This record gives sequence, C-alpha cells and structure tokens, in this order.
Amino acid sequence: MEQFVAGAVERFGRLDVMVCNAGFGVAGAIDEIAPAQMQELLDVNYTGTYLAARAALRVFRRQGHGHVIVVSSIVGKRGVPYMGAYAATKFAQVGLAECLRAEVAGSRIFVSVVYPVSTDTEFFDVMTERTGVEVARAFGPRQDAATVANAIARAIEHPTPEVYPHFNSRFLVVLNAIAPGLTDRIVKRFARKPIR
Repeated sequence: MEQFVAGAVERFGRLDVMVCNAGFGVAGAIDEIAPAQMQELLDVNYTGTYLAARAALRVFRRQGHGHVIVVSSIVGKRGVPYMGAYAATKFAQVGLAECLRAEVAGSRIFVSVVYPVSTDTEFFDVMTERTGVEVARAFGPRQDAATVANAIARAIEHPTPEVYPHFNSRFLVVLNAIAPGLTDRIVKRFARKPIR
C-alpha cells in the first residue's frame, strides 16, 4: 500500500481520497469456519483496510487534508446468522474507523464508513466459492453497485461519518440498539446458511 500511495502521489501530486473496499465473505456457523479461513478474512477485510488507511494518512497529515472511505457492511453494525466470521471483520473495520475519526476530528482529514446491504456484485458467487458449498441467498433488501457508488461520491463531496446507501437499513441499527433480542429474531430471516 505504501508503494501504491507513493505512486499515486508521484503521478498526481497529491492524494485526495483512499477508498478501502477490498473484501470477501465466507458463510457458516462460527464453529464451522476453519481458522485459516478466518485468518484470510481478517487479512483481506480488516488488515487490508488498516494498511490502506495507514498509508494514506501519512500523506493526508503532510498535505493537511484527505478522506478515508471505509466500505464496511450493514453486518458491521448488526450481525446476521451464518455470517459471523465476515461480520467480525466488518465490526473491526468500524472500530478502526471510529477511533481514527475521533483522532482527526477538527482537521481537514475526514473518515466515512459506508454500510451497504446486499449489493448486486460478484460477492455472492465468490462467497459461495470460498465457503465450498452452495449458500442460501439472503432474504431482504438489495441494491445495485451504482447506488453504493453514488452514496460514496456524495460522502466525498459532503463528508459525513456514516453512509447508508439503502436508507431504511439504518432502522435495523436503531432497533438493535433498543431491542437486541427482538432484532435477533428478525435477522434470522436474513441468514445465508450453507446448504449441505
């Protein structure tokens, strides 16, 4: 990431935004996820975000401005059945971003976390491949990639701490804060259970 950022600065003279979007998922009950799978999820989803943000921050601090965009997931706010390993990495991203946002508060360095719902990309096919068995499609709201991209573009233009491309998904976050037991029962509908 250091080389990537240095190359961007050399070519363009500055770095305005770092979008941390690399990630994949594995479905399964927590006790079915192999330690090697969990480590790979952490390496890509969390450590990748950390390394990208760290490399960008060195430039942002030097130039006095910049914007870190962390693409998490709604499961980074509220986990769902059979996505615990993936959700853990997304919660980790959120924790990193929240701490960083407080560290740079009052400066011209911004940090935004994006919380998409299921998005029409290759994510599901990759998750099925990495899980090793067919995975049930989740019931629930969906959005296309353009909706997420447009929400990110708006956040860059008008920095905001949290971005919910699917507006109604923020109600799940509020409900979880006030009634987590009820939310446990509701999110069972969104399970991505492996089919064995």
